[in-house]
Amino acid sequence: MSEQTKTTKVLRIINRFNLGGPTFNAAYLTKYLSSKFETLLIGGEKTQTEESSEFILNQLGIKYKKIEAMSREISLLNDYRAYKEIKKIIREFKPDIVHTHASKAGLLGRLAAKHCGVKIIIHTFHGHVFHSYFGSFKTLIFKTLERYLASFSTTIIAISKKQMQEIAIDHKIAPEKKFKVIPLGFDLSRFENINNEIRKNFRDKYNIDDNSITISIIGRLVPIKNHKLFLNSIKEIKKTHNNIRVFIVGGGELYHNLINYSKSLGFSISENTEKADINFTSWVKNTEVVYAGSDIIALSSLNEGTPVSLIEAQASGKPIVSTKVGGIEDIVIDGKTAVLCNQNINDFTDATLKIITNYNFFLENSKSNINKTSKNFGFARLATDVETLYKSLI
Repeated sequence: MSEQTKTTKVLRIINRFNLGGPTFNAAYLTKYLSSKFETLLIGGEKTQTEESSEFILNQLGIKYKKIEAMSREISLLNDYRAYKEIKKIIREFKPDIVHTHASKAGLLGRLAAKHCGVKIIIHTFHGHVFHSYFGSFKTLIFKTLERYLASFSTTIIAISKKQMQEIAIDHKIAPEKKFKVIPLGFDLSRFENINNEIRKNFRDKYNIDDNSITISIIGRLVPIKNHKLFLNSIKEIKKTHNNIRVFIVGGGELYHNLINYSKSLGFSISENTEKADINFTSWVKNTEVVYAGSDIIALSSLNEGTPVSLIEAQASGKPIVSTKVGGIEDIVIDGKTAVLCNQNINDFTDATLKIITNYNFFLENSKSNINKTSKNFGFARLATDVETLYKSLI
């Protein structure tokens, strides 16, 4: 077989098949690379508090392999078992490229690829744990590991310029020349096509009147997302704007903790469709209905890559209030489609009130930015960028 017609084999490894950006991107890359590439997708097991993303793979008709031993938690025994299984898959599949996504897959997958003699090893940082996750000693261990893994990685992909600067310059994981910036890519058509009927159905379902301002926060309920900042801010806002309805969409280890915390702040709570100050919906697969029914999308994280919820919000034409972390400023237009702020209650409250007070201005700018968002964060662009990178390395 000539070099021109040879199929390039790609082994794509993601942390686990949970609902989130890495699975979407791995799925689109597996599905939409050209026929010159044959991709095998493998990933670990989701946690009990996460929603499965396997329905995405099934909808796209993607064959995949689950590694039961690879999970979010650190376990020397299970991690070693997962590492051995990945090595077995590499020996059987014989990939030309091993491309890992996120931290656990990046550790086990890159080590296995190196020890099996794979020539092209690529890693994508979907986020990083170099601040706000752990104490200084544990963080140093992770940095040391990542520097070692980067030393034999062919290329490292950052999903935004800001993230690349943080990883390469601030945390010195690898030199800038080893990085390639390739933003995330999604199928955003279902968000672009939301309409008044979808909005009305959502608001009728949850008894939201026309005068209510609906603010939604979408994502995992885990410490790094810093939901308590958001809830504290809502308490301040409701002192002058009592017509606020809040939706906390997602699940995670802090689900019940955040319900109790919300009650301690004096909020009425609902876990179904009853009218309340705050509705906890758990995971929602068709999130476009949430964006349709919401007026403002919030994010209060301590650390981020480029969060999926904000890309989807921009594709839906919804204004955003968010802490200024990670690659968020590469998604939004601060002061036009969003207001970004520091990680404290006064700034977050002021930022939210700025959008409420000037809502039509931010809404019009957000709607006019929909096409740009679709172009910059579409899955076709993602597939083209990654395929171009692969070809340059081959």
